[in-house]
Amino acid sequence: MGFADLLEEVEEKQFIKAFIPMDSSGTRLDRCKRYVEPQWQLLLPNNTGNVSELQTEGCLDGWTFDDSEFLATTVSEWELVCSLRPLKQMIQTIYMGGVLAGAIIFGGLSDRFGRRSVLMWSYLQLGILGCSSALSPSYSAYCVFRFLSGMAVSGIILNGVSLKVEWIPTKERTLVGTLSSFFFTFGQMILAGLAYWLRDWRKLQLVVCAPMFLFFSYSWWYVESARWLVLNRQSEEALKSLHRVARINGKPEVVDKLTLEVLHSHMNKEIESSRSTYTAYDLLKTRAMRRISICLVVVWFSTSFAYYGLAMDLQKFGVSIYQMQLIFGAVDFPAKLMALGMLTYLGRRVSQATCLFVSAVIIFANIFVPTDMQTTRTVLACLGKGFTSASFTTVYLYTGELYPTVIRQTGMGFVSTMARIGSMAAPAVLILDEVFPALPSMVYGGSAVLAGCFACFLPETLNIPLPDTIEDVEERWSVTSPAPRKEEGVSLKEGVDICVGGVASTEDVTLKEPKEAEGTGLNAL
Repeated sequence: MGFADLLEEVEEKQFIKAFIPMDSSGTRLDRCKRYVEPQWQLLLPNNTGNVSELQTEGCLDGWTFDDSEFLATTVSEWELVCSLRPLKQMIQTIYMGGVLAGAIIFGGLSDRFGRRSVLMWSYLQLGILGCSSALSPSYSAYCVFRFLSGMAVSGIILNGVSLKVEWIPTKERTLVGTLSSFFFTFGQMILAGLAYWLRDWRKLQLVVCAPMFLFFSYSWWYVESARWLVLNRQSEEALKSLHRVARINGKPEVVDKLTLEVLHSHMNKEIESSRSTYTAYDLLKTRAMRRISICLVVVWFSTSFAYYGLAMDLQKFGVSIYQMQLIFGAVDFPAKLMALGMLTYLGRRVSQATCLFVSAVIIFANIFVPTDMQTTRTVLACLGKGFTSASFTTVYLYTGELYPTVIRQTGMGFVSTMARIGSMAAPAVLILDEVFPALPSMVYGGSAVLAGCFACFLPETLNIPLPDTIEDVEERWSVTSPAPRKEEGVSLKEGVDICVGGVASTEDVTLKEPKEAEGTGLNAL
């Protein structure tokens, strides 16, 4: 920039002071007011007039937006500034409300109509309504599309987790569950690159949601959960699915050995139990289920609450929004690798409690770091965000292993709803900053401590087969002492050790006869 250009820019900034007053801080121009008449005297070097007495009015002719980072946003599209500024925050609130509603609705629908069907519908719904958001003619239409898109996101996440938990063998469940969570991280970082490239909210929305049609097209090849099929009296379809997976995994000998009679003999108890109809009330009806549900509600709420509280703290660092998105993703890699090691060797309960307690310590530590030590505060906040991210990875896997098949999706939807409430409550806590600057951090840290304490009362599920019925849960965990660790029971134990995607045990043993089976359900095969 030459001297003449610099001089012109300085003169323009000075010139505009005759038309726009300074804001209450006195450090920058007001964004929502202008003088009724130009105040040329303010340009004089020795002006001492009282500007507070000058008449002002709203920006009747519209606004000029900074396009250095984005060429077009929802804020500039519908001028969500000044008196309409609360509508900007409302967009995110409405979206999270959709995620909450989706957790409630799709959780119950999945237990009734199957994981695969609801997952396929969720892909299609997100593809159609997400792309419709990019074509929204008005703010109201955009909010409606975002709410329905949020519902679809819940359907995808919850049913994807359940299919994964119900198909993957016990030994590989930790590895597959943790590694699959890395795709959330990859998506976060890819989003930063797409946003930097496109810089237009409509184009970004379209590019992000269009791949859902591809996901929908190949989801037809998904295999419905064999557990769900058996418990919903569709044993023939379950047998076909098991035979298909056996062939994919290179174990054709299992096809001849696993018959309908063998399947029914091992699942007789579960089939009888499945004749009952289950509702959300059953999550709290019995002793063990009640203990699990209450503890998980607190863990899910506090994990989400602390996660979004730290995420908002990261936004104070003064770096670009694209760099911030990359920081969010980069922190997750070591955090999730750490979670993988802890889940494998320490178990679910210790991992969950440790992640929550450490994140609380980091949040509290940041209270005592002076604001001028920005680098230290940034590092601590990133560490805290990493541990809350590891807590999320753990709780998704843990919840799927604690709830029985007959009501797993209802339970996942119930506790996920609490997480959405936590994410919606996190921004409101920032208001406490006006009362006492450290108060928001104290609330975020305190909630993490509380959740860590509740996590200590959850039963351990490491190397324990999935429960299929509420009776299974009560038999294992109705007492307060942790359940003894059982021998590897995997999805289809000994000879029927198969899963989607080619993950299989190296064991090559034959099916047990029904009379020799140990345990119950598919775990005994």
